[in-house]
Amino acid sequence: MKAVVCVEHGPPEKLVVRDVPMPQPGRGQVRIKVHAAGVNFPDTLIIQNLYQFKPALPFTPGGEAAGVVDAVGEGVDDLKIGDRVVAMTGNGCYAEAVVANRAQVVPIAGAMPFDIASGFTMTYGTSHHALKQRARLQPGETLLVLGAAGGVGLAAVELGKLMGAKVIAAASTDEKLQVCRDFGADETINYTDANLKDEIKRLTGGKGVDVIYDPVGDRYAELAFRGMAWNGRYLVVGFAAGEIPSLPLNLPLIKGASIVGVFWGAFTQAEPALHRENMAELLQWFSEAKLKPHISKHFTLDQGPEAIRWMMDRKATGKIVLDVA
Repeated sequence: MKAVVCVEHGPPEKLVVRDVPMPQPGRGQVRIKVHAAGVNFPDTLIIQNLYQFKPALPFTPGGEAAGVVDAVGEGVDDLKIGDRVVAMTGNGCYAEAVVANRAQVVPIAGAMPFDIASGFTMTYGTSHHALKQRARLQPGETLLVLGAAGGVGLAAVELGKLMGAKVIAAASTDEKLQVCRDFGADETINYTDANLKDEIKRLTGGKGVDVIYDPVGDRYAELAFRGMAWNGRYLVVGFAAGEIPSLPLNLPLIKGASIVGVFWGAFTQAEPALHRENMAELLQWFSEAKLKPHISKHFTLDQGPEAIRWMMDRKATGKIVLDVA
């Protein structure tokens, strides 16, 4: 079968597309014929050996895929060949087939297209867990989303509105901010040409924001935190802008605020029952047309390295997807 392979760590231009052996499912596993694979920011890190998990070389990147079960390992009795599923595997999804542990696989309805499904679990799962369990976002609160036009950011905008919050979207271009408005943002901030702290205060009448969703980090973190309301919650989601920021700890002290880590992948392993409840709620909202995932660009499997470069260069709004079958 064909797969994108990382044979040495480095930029996406070092990736190769080649034939590899067809994987076989072991006990408690299924094999999925991949129809579409989601491209996510961790994919840009894992190929550079910069992510928390470091698979041995050579490996196939891609942590999220949707497709059809085409082989079932011993001990799996609740999935069968032909079932439509989405899987979160950590890596291996930029390929024509991937093996996943049963716990990593979620059945999807026939009405959900494979490309939408392949980009749904990580982005919506991360943002839903962040806002629901970690921030305990309440109706009427104000939510600031940094990197709001990206995959997890745009999902946070949608979910924040659905959960009854006022949403302020912050991004780097006016074009990206228009996408955020299209998906429900009440207010927007272009943090390339405006002072983030001052704009937060202006848009909230000096009160500040109750929850900050930050997948960006770097120089924006402290500016955003200075716009935090009393008893606010700052969600540490990721560091897409590069540097891991250092925050003066007097800021959470004087604001009575909390700094809350969001590690969705670990959450799915530590609390699988709650993860399944979250996914059921998200899939229900999708079936009711309350969520409308945005795919800004499709690539072929052969263009897998180009897709990761597109993500690294921050050209994506919403999701980008590899069409495999």
